[in-house]
Amino acid sequence: MPVAAPTKVLVRDVITMALHKFKFTDKLEVGITLVDNPGIRQLNLEYRGIDAPTDVLSFALQESREAGKIPFTDASGTLLLGDIVISCEQAAAQAAEYGHSFEREMGFLTAHGILHLLGYDHQTDAEAKEMRALEEEILVSLKLTRDNSIRRILF
Repeated sequence: MPVAAPTKVLVRDVITMALHKFKFTDKLEVGITLVDNPGIRQLNLEYRGIDAPTDVLSFALQESREAGKIPFTDASGTLLLGDIVISCEQAAAQAAEYGHSFEREMGFLTAHGILHLLGYDHQTDAEAKEMRALEEEILVSLKLTRDNSIRRILF
């Protein structure tokens, strides 16, 4: 599935902003895969046992860790976070449903995914509130607000 260059730049900017927020200065590796609904549906079934498309999946290399602290590195010292898979098709549908831009939705899903890789979760109300506040902080810093889909490239 071809993905427009601005979408790739947006995803990179969101990840960079999130990592900057947590003051990561080392080399990092995050795998990003942008797919359609059939692609993410298959992954959702395989890894979560749910036979339906979803919007974003995160595959952290280390599941149990303190949020914001990443110990995994490879032989070169690069921090290995894991992989994020986003359905562009689902993002477009959700953007229309929520009445905001595709860019805002892709930014949100990317922020959500990277926060999962950094150890955040939303199993409890307190966790969900913290994660949502961080997502919004990242999006606002990139000018990806609900009422303003215009943004500037920071990196």
